[in-house]
Amino acid sequence: QVRLVESGGGSVQAGGSLRLSCVASETIFRDVCTAWFRQILGKEREMIAAIGAGGTTSYYDDSVEDRFTISQKTAANTVYLEMENLKPDDTAIYYCVRRNSQCGSPWSSQTFNSWGQGIQVTVSS
Repeated sequence: QVRLVESGGGSVQAGGSLRLSCVASETIFRDVCTAWFRQILGKEREMIAAIGAGGTTSYYDDSVEDRFTISQKTAANTVYLEMENLKPDDTAIYYCVRRNSQCGSPWSSQTFNSWGQGIQVTVSS
């Protein structure tokens, strides 16, 4: 099982930006989907962005589209989540996740078998 390590979280004021990084212990190879989930206090984990192994196909939840950008640096086994125009509603624990199948629905958390430890993002008004 691949090990995923997140970094880059923290506290920011509304309208600010953060970049999360996720370094994987294994190479990003074909038929791998890497995604970012988040869990807002009191709610279930939700997928907010995902990227296919080739780095050319990405998916976004409506709540973050046009504000968040997922990308990857394959040679560094790293996936990024660039977050702009952050809102207090974005406050959550963010998880980097991976599964050994192509990106696409279903996006339920149960379909992803590798999880990072999670990192806190706090947006104040």
